Amino acid sequence: MPIKIPDNLPGRATLEHENVPLILEHDALRQDIRPMQILILNLMPDKITTETQLLRAIGLSPLQIEVTLMHMSSHQSKNTSQEHLAAFYQTHHEIRHRKFDGMIVTGAPVEQLDYKDVGYWPELIDIFEWARTHVYSSLFICWGAMAGLYHYNRIAKTAKARKLSGIYPHKILQYSPLVAGLDDTFDVPVSRNTGLDEAAIAADTALEIIATSPLAGAFIIKDPAARRVFVLNHLEYDADTIRKEYERDLAAGLDPDIPYNYFPHNNPNATPAITWRAHRTLLFTNWINSVYQTVPFSFTA
Repeated sequence: MPIKIPDNLPGRATLEHENVPLILEHDALRQDIRPMQILILNLMPDKITTETQLLRAIGLSPLQIEVTLMHMSSHQSKNTSQEHLAAFYQTHHEIRHRKFDGMIVTGAPVEQLDYKDVGYWPELIDIFEWARTHVYSSLFICWGAMAGLYHYNRIAKTAKARKLSGIYPHKILQYSPLVAGLDDTFDVPVSRNTGLDEAAIAADTALEIIATSPLAGAFIIKDPAARRVFVLNHLEYDADTIRKEYERDLAAGLDPDIPYNYFPHNNPNATPAITWRAHRTLLFTNWINSVYQTVPFSFTA
């Protein structure tokens, strides 16, 4: 929870500069506790694995969070049973009357298609537009981030000569509450065939690149005014996720490279270790905390 301090505490400026979570005394007096409402739009085929990864990522926050899972009504899932979807998921039509403190949009295995060729693209655009007024802050992951940046900021994606796959070193470019507590350099799983037009990102004054990878490009991009966060890589991944993707690509005859810096001694028979767990927890908890501290109490009322 944020630290409650007197409004005029001398150390306030220092604490704020260091991104220590604070709540000022006059704000605490009128604060009441209610569960945060978080919507997860799950675009991944194996929805159970992805929902588990994301619930783990946000579940370490000390705040009370209520999660609503959503799937696309215009797409028939082949890898998740209809029974699971009926029991645990809702469609946009069913929840569009509600407001949410935060929304997470996952990646999807469609990155090599043009956006207009994605079957559910019109429905996704409808959700993105609805979110302008019904979601206080949004966090987009991998293809979801590319789709969001294309829709909101017209940032194009670019094809890679070879798939980026593995554990890549990243670094913080500028400090933000989003990266409070993260090391100056840290490992992040990467798995994608595309990137972004980074010159266009740099030219867009609405956007800030918070963290990047010398090898994989921009990682965390923020639109502060719109309260949108675009995360290009996969801190939510399990230790064996990239191994499973590598084996899938091998079986499909795609001639994948051995994932970078992933298997011990570059041996695909060795068991990879997770080296990004703490940074995953920090990033998602920091996002949850930033939403909690800034969303008007009446937003979801």
